[in-house]
Amino acid sequence: MQHVALKHSLASDLGGIQAIAARLARSPSDLVENLREITRHVAAIEFARYDPRDVRKDAHALMLGLFDLRMALHDEIETWHRLKLITHDVQSALRDVFRVTRYATDMLGEIAILHRPLGADGKTHRGFTGPDFNTLGHPSLPSGAHVPFQSGDVLLMRGMAANSAAIARIGDIDSQFSHVGIVHIDHRGRHLITEALIEEGAIVNSLEYTLDHGLGRCIVFRHKDQALAARAGQMIHDYIAGTLTSGIGRPLAYDFSMELAGYKQLFCSKLVRQAFDMASGGKLMLPTYKTSLVMKNRDFFKRIGVTAKETFAPGDMELEPGFKIVAEWADYRVTSDLRLADLAMDKFFEWMDAHRYRFEETFAIHLIALFGRFASLLSNDAKNLIADVVPKVPANMRRRTIATIAMLHQTSETVLGELRTLERRSHELTGRPLHPREVLAALEAIRAREGDTIGYLVRR
Repeated sequence: MQHVALKHSLASDLGGIQAIAARLARSPSDLVENLREITRHVAAIEFARYDPRDVRKDAHALMLGLFDLRMALHDEIETWHRLKLITHDVQSALRDVFRVTRYATDMLGEIAILHRPLGADGKTHRGFTGPDFNTLGHPSLPSGAHVPFQSGDVLLMRGMAANSAAIARIGDIDSQFSHVGIVHIDHRGRHLITEALIEEGAIVNSLEYTLDHGLGRCIVFRHKDQALAARAGQMIHDYIAGTLTSGIGRPLAYDFSMELAGYKQLFCSKLVRQAFDMASGGKLMLPTYKTSLVMKNRDFFKRIGVTAKETFAPGDMELEPGFKIVAEWADYRVTSDLRLADLAMDKFFEWMDAHRYRFEETFAIHLIALFGRFASLLSNDAKNLIADVVPKVPANMRRRTIATIAMLHQTSETVLGELRTLERRSHELTGRPLHPREVLAALEAIRAREGDTIGYLVRR
């Protein structure tokens, strides 16, 4: 089939999408229709129609166009919130636009670098560095400029682990992010981040360490009230640092329940909620738009300890009025893996809901979970020594949760291995990644082939 010239098709399609985004919305239904039309246009883009050499040539300009579109929509959230236009349908439609435009940006980035893999050390670039047009700055800033962090900046992140994909896709949203933390710059100029980690609890890390610790993507959010944000960054830093030095010096435990009430235990988003709660005297309670945990199959939630019916998921930051996106970063050597993991997790949850699949333990998984529980009682030094054999888990993680995470990881790796092979072949044969629609079809083919048992997912 003859390739369609890129400059006469994909670029003009992008211009059409921007025209849709500029339409005036007088009601929630107007806004929903505009957003859904953008999603349909972007999702319909078929890179197979274009010569990969043309795509590579224009990739950076198109990536900027998609990013600027996302920023233009995000900048309107505060106005739409004030006008009470953000219904549940609008929230869903906005999340869809952000997701599909980000996937399109990633795919352009992957084509531009010829699907170059990670180096021999397996390390991603440090966040907001990299030679591949990795950092996209808000249009009001110099594009691609290194981000000058400020106290109170909120970082929305995505790691590489299988449980990161599960956190990103949990509930009624399809996010691409699994973690959030808040920046504090102390009187000595040290850049720190306060965060709650599953394996560590609530801690303070250097910002450099967090950005250089296996991230695949990250967004910097900045509140319009910089004094409030700086106060939030400092107050939560001082509080969490105090818990680490007072008494027995043990971090506040990770809150697996994902309940928003109380601060005795914290998950990552709840820590950011506490920061702005403290700084505002209770006037700013994040999130404005909560994630609903409405899966029909509650078995997975019970296994990992979630009891909340609605929560503050990391991806809820994308809809938060009052926060502006400063910059967005991704390592295009790993975005394909992140996308495949997202889509696989979509299917896992769909199969749990629609086809009654459940995680089912084997004797080997039972042993791993038991050893994991034992290891959770050891010192951090001892945990690190046996990390390759036994999962590094907190003392309050239940045996059943350890087992579920182990089964999720093993099942994901089995499925992702097959998807990665298909992705690599697509790049070799066509110069492009698989369309998400092709990935979902491949996942359904795996389910049809494997039948009642897919890794540790068993249909009952």
